Amino acid sequence: MNPKYRLSHLLAVAIIIAMIFTACDSGTSEDSSTTVAPTTTVAPTTTVAPTTTTAAPTTTVAPEPPVMAIEIPFFDKWENSGHNDIAGEPFVHWDEDDPQVVPASCAKCHSTPGMQDFLGADGSAFGTVDADHPIGTTVQCTACHNDVTLELDSVVMPSGVEITGLGNEAICMQCHQGRSSGLTIEAAVEGLEDDVVSEDLGFINIHYFAAAASKYGTVANGGYEYPGQTYDAFFTHVEGYAVCQDCHDTHSLELKVDECATCHTGVATVEDLRDVRMPGSLVDYDGDGDLDEGVFYEIQGVQELTYQAIMAYAADVVGVPIVYDSHAYPYFFTDLNGDGEATPDEANYGNQYATWTPRLLKAAYNYQVSLKDPGNYAHGGKYHIQLLLDSAADLNSVLPTPVALEAANRLDHGHFAGSTEAFRHWDEDGAVSASCAKCHSAEGLPLELTQGVSIEQPLSNGLLCSTCHNDLSTWSRYESMGILFPSGATADLGEDQATSSNLCLNCHQGRSSGSAVDGLIGDTGDDELGEGLRFLNIHYFAAGATLFGTDVGGAYEYAGKTYVGQFAHVDTFNACTECHDSHALEVKVDGCAACHGGVASADDLATIRMSADDYDGDGDVTEGLAGEIMTIGDALYLAMQEYAAATDGVDGIVYDSHAYPYFFADLNGDGEATPDEANYGNQYGTWTPELLRAAYNYQYYQKDPGAFAHNGKYVLQVLYDSFEAVGGDTAGMTRP
Repeated sequence: MNPKYRLSHLLAVAIIIAMIFTACDSGTSEDSSTTVAPTTTVAPTTTVAPTTTTAAPTTTVAPEPPVMAIEIPFFDKWENSGHNDIAGEPFVHWDEDDPQVVPASCAKCHSTPGMQDFLGADGSAFGTVDADHPIGTTVQCTACHNDVTLELDSVVMPSGVEITGLGNEAICMQCHQGRSSGLTIEAAVEGLEDDVVSEDLGFINIHYFAAAASKYGTVANGGYEYPGQTYDAFFTHVEGYAVCQDCHDTHSLELKVDECATCHTGVATVEDLRDVRMPGSLVDYDGDGDLDEGVFYEIQGVQELTYQAIMAYAADVVGVPIVYDSHAYPYFFTDLNGDGEATPDEANYGNQYATWTPRLLKAAYNYQVSLKDPGNYAHGGKYHIQLLLDSAADLNSVLPTPVALEAANRLDHGHFAGSTEAFRHWDEDGAVSASCAKCHSAEGLPLELTQGVSIEQPLSNGLLCSTCHNDLSTWSRYESMGILFPSGATADLGEDQATSSNLCLNCHQGRSSGSAVDGLIGDTGDDELGEGLRFLNIHYFAAGATLFGTDVGGAYEYAGKTYVGQFAHVDTFNACTECHDSHALEVKVDGCAACHGGVASADDLATIRMSADDYDGDGDVTEGLAGEIMTIGDALYLAMQEYAAATDGVDGIVYDSHAYPYFFADLNGDGEATPDEANYGNQYGTWTPELLRAAYNYQYYQKDPGAFAHNGKYVLQVLYDSFEAVGGDTAGMTRP
């Protein structure tokens, strides 16, 4: 060992001897039992013999004190870890500098006194490094074990976001967070034109091993996030494997691969983890047709697509070819010979790429973000996939020959699409409200099924295996019977579906009912303006309510009319999971094709009809049931607009399925929902009971796009009756 490092280690030992080691996190290591407080042995005092007039005094010499072995907990693990790579670039980078110091901007993570300075463990202020620090240390014991880290519970990310409630992993995240963020890029390109080269721009590097930025996704905003897009948030693994120390040995830093193997069969080495792919990853992210490869390889494929787009943009739009070399700073270089390879004469500082546009910088930054966390596939792979595909798509928007992205997929299926509004709606609130937690958080449904209550839940990044499975070793599921619907009615799909399709009904039932509409209307006359009337939204994908029809009263049912109940399909295709894949949620089209000729894709299902009745009165009895429903739905919308125009005090009405609360005042009277109209401040407010009932049923049909298959006749009945109630001409139509 280099003498200067041996000296620094001895100094560290001396400090440790003086400390009580209360901060050491031993995890599950067998070494934890060897942690012993150092014992000080006091040497015996010198005894002086009495003197006489005839003899010289004699002295009893004390024996040499015994040499005590000082055992430092986990020393061997730490000594051979990356944190103590004494010859590695992270710790020798400044050895040839003059002066030989680790600068303040780097010292926090590249020297022990620098980290102590940052923490304030040396008596300085917390959160800043006040000075340069000597070379010659690694990340030693007292960098992580000191009085400050005993209480450390939060971290401030480069974006300025403070993440709290971290516990022991807070110390890891002080360094493994990167040094830049999406906000850094935004500031750099502010006011610049997307495709104009700027001398003020240079490459911005996230810095290596930014695992925390991957793990916290959009919460930390480590990547450049494109306007108009939403991104995955905190990646939640399974219980017991949520923080750094759960998966990595605290001192050796190595992955606890043997523990991974408990759930991930076939995993025996770190390399095997690259093959892991869970049921929540059922789309082909990179578009290569391989749905069996691990998420690591999916990210690798998306990286290649993004790099192709970067090179094409630099060559075809900027006019200066670019190449990348992960081992040479500052990583991006001018491709002097145009061969697409970073040769040794190109990958050097003097040839760094210098013709940056804002569009190119954004994509290059995200590409580097994905490469500088080699464990991104385990830390937050979907966040990286989204950043990369958005970067490639943005470059494609101006490329003369775009990179083929048609087969690539940015989003997972609904239950696992953590970046979508269904899971990101509450980000600004910091938690999912109790009224929404059952279906929009990972833990809400299990809590309601087991305890019968719904309480505020942490933000979720989609559902987890544990949302439906009560045992992750046997993959058994929660049991659910007698599901309560918003109308107050209970229903289920039978005992044989207790642990499968009945689970689906807990959420896919809507959040309102026909009886709720009646309750809101009270005794207000049909065509009177009702004080306090407001739109009631069934909520999306109320497939369960449609399936059971009048048995659960999801739609508004008009007095004096009769409606069909539960739709009975054929045996073995009567329940949610018999028709839909449990994880991908897609319809099992092959099963449909066995009876319905001509069905080869999900789109073909809309062409199915089993009746010769012309429900919508358009003369076409060959179109699918979906077409019949759509025609009556469109007619209802026009009839509602005509009713509004003909009723005193009622404003013109328009609908926008993508803007809450969906119905708005038609300010310019053109019958279309323009951007200045489709906003919360212009929500529709002049309701009569008749208009409200029709609007509720119109929304009901809109929010269950599979209504034609779930219970088409029920939906046709409520649309027909709504159309008739607001003055629509039903001549030629047939009510089922």
